[in-house]
Amino acid sequence: MSRIYWLLILTAAAAGQTPRKEVVVVTGTYEPIPLEEADRSVRQLMVNEEQRLVSNTLVDLLNLDSSVDLRQRGQNNMQTDVSIRGGTFGQTLVLLNGMRLNDVQSGHHSMDVPVPLETMERIEVLKGSGSTHYGSDAIGGVVHFITKPPEIAEFRLRGALGNFGVNQERAVATMVRSMWSQQFAFSRDFSTGFIPNRDYRNMSVSSSTSLRTALGNTSILLALSDKPFGAEQFYGNFNSWERTKTWFASGTQSIGERTNIGFAFRRHTDLFVLYRDRPQVFTNRHAAESYQANFRRTEPLGQNVKLHWGVEGLHDSIESNNLGSHSRGRGAGYAALDVRALQRFSFSVGAREEVYGSAESQFSPTVAGGFWISPQLKLRASISRAFRLPTFTDLYYHDPANVGSPDLKPESATSYEFGLDWNSGGRFKVDAAVFQRREKNGIDYVRRSPTDIWRATNFQSLQFTGVEAALHARLRRTHLVDFRYTWLHGAQDQLDGIMSKYSFNYPRHLGIAGWQSVLPAGLLGRVKVGAVQRFGRDPYAVVDAYVARAKGRIHPFLQLTNLTDASYQEIFGVAMPGFGIVGGVEILVFQGKK
Repeated sequence: MSRIYWLLILTAAAAGQTPRKEVVVVTGTYEPIPLEEADRSVRQLMVNEEQRLVSNTLVDLLNLDSSVDLRQRGQNNMQTDVSIRGGTFGQTLVLLNGMRLNDVQSGHHSMDVPVPLETMERIEVLKGSGSTHYGSDAIGGVVHFITKPPEIAEFRLRGALGNFGVNQERAVATMVRSMWSQQFAFSRDFSTGFIPNRDYRNMSVSSSTSLRTALGNTSILLALSDKPFGAEQFYGNFNSWERTKTWFASGTQSIGERTNIGFAFRRHTDLFVLYRDRPQVFTNRHAAESYQANFRRTEPLGQNVKLHWGVEGLHDSIESNNLGSHSRGRGAGYAALDVRALQRFSFSVGAREEVYGSAESQFSPTVAGGFWISPQLKLRASISRAFRLPTFTDLYYHDPANVGSPDLKPESATSYEFGLDWNSGGRFKVDAAVFQRREKNGIDYVRRSPTDIWRATNFQSLQFTGVEAALHARLRRTHLVDFRYTWLHGAQDQLDGIMSKYSFNYPRHLGIAGWQSVLPAGLLGRVKVGAVQRFGRDPYAVVDAYVARAKGRIHPFLQLTNLTDASYQEIFGVAMPGFGIVGGVEILVFQGKK
């Protein structure tokens, strides 16, 4: 559609009136709104104390959604590509408290989240394009990690041991006063590997400070992660080794109730050795830095109508012995009109203009609406456009098996969605959606024969159509079951005999069945069964089970992964671990009054 058409849509609005509701979600909206008011598909995954005891990493929680495809190269989020609704790993935007984590070197590093699991409050997943809100990369969707200032003073210690030489230690210390809070967190995860040269050491530390003053709320986050790991099979039949480090600092300041400003700095280094025993043959050293800043403002235009607007700036740079030295800056402005008559109808329309390079720009509009047929049943629909700029690896990388292309064009996509949400009042919830994404100039590495090298290329057009459905039921007060299924179909005829490295590794069928319950003696149990059939590959299923004691000050836990010892690969050619067992204990050394 033309820009004139989209800008004409921006003038449409309506109004209504109902009582206000509790705030729950922030992703894909310009201000917090109740989850049932969202006109887009947004999933919220809580990371409370009980969930942390029956989870090991952030990946464990994201694996509970059938539209989120985690393509891991190792256990415990050693290197994970995240995909939403069949998009590539580069088409998913990862945020931490509203700030971008996506790496300008490569999307393989976007899930290098530098804060420990214990600092998280929740994860929100926006399915479908999000460039109107967040700019480049949000073609398939957005994964948003959200921390929360602590409410009580406490000190926790956690340790665990497992097969494959797993050794884990974690600690969290918080201090809370009337006007400020401070939290320090530490996490270390070590393994000798389930096969040779798949050892790893995960380490992360963070400091989170929150202040309340007459000006508004202030938040400061400092974090560091360090990940050295054996990379056997990661990028071919090589005994590779890699080490990535992430430094992250962010600050946000509210000014009254309507204005927010934010700033963040991210530095990421990547040391890659093709042959671990012969580093002199081929070694890459990359150091990428990103600065981002934003100003956001909300203007009430009526009791149920609000105008949101803001400006953002971003600067990326890289120093690399393989990619060279490059930098680029981007600036963006956005505006959105939001109309809400709670549990009657809702309507939002927005647009973003992002300028980069000398005179290039991308226009990203969105229109979404919802209508309640009854207090329990809601219809919703949306249409939006998104884009992604090529990473510096897409543009400039070269090795004996891969070569980038400096002539790549930005990807773009238009997404359509129609959904139906039904809530019986809390006991049963049913969600269903039909969606389609039409891509132009999609970026992938392709080759015409197994002896050829992979070359970065633009696909002229790709189309993905899918259906997702979910049933959430509370059978009894202490028993929850959750069933989710996503079906995807991609336009494979575009390949025309070409082999694709990333775009067509998507899951055609992905189903998840989950059960969680409070058991006798204060125990908490969770079981998850995930079944996947990827395009052109055989199906497989993985069963995980967790049990923990959540009461008292001493919390023992047991984690059993891949119970059936299934042999599977989430990325072709990269073997995943068999049956795993980790057992440990969390000790609540001190806790203040709530």
